[in-house]
Amino acid sequence: MQIILVLAVVVAAGLVLFSLARGLIYFAKGHQAALDGTIHENQVMQNRMMMARVKWQAITIILLIIIGVTAAGS
Repeated sequence: MQIILVLAVVVAAGLVLFSLARGLIYFAKGHQAALDGTIHENQVMQNRMMMARVKWQAITIILLIIIGVTAAGS
C-alpha cells in the first residue's frame, strides 16, 4: 500500500511540473510575441492570468496530495 501511495505522489508531482512547464512555455511565447509586436497587450495580460491560474492549480494539487497521504496514513 505504501508503494502505491509513493507512486501516486510521484505521478501527481510530475503532473504539477508538467502543468507549470506548459504555463511557462505559453507565457514565454506570449511575451516574445508582445516584444515582436505581433500581439496586443491584452493578449499578454491573458497569458499572465493563465500562468497565475496554472500556479494555483499546482498548489491545489499539492495540497490535495498532502491531505490524501495524511488521511491514508492515519
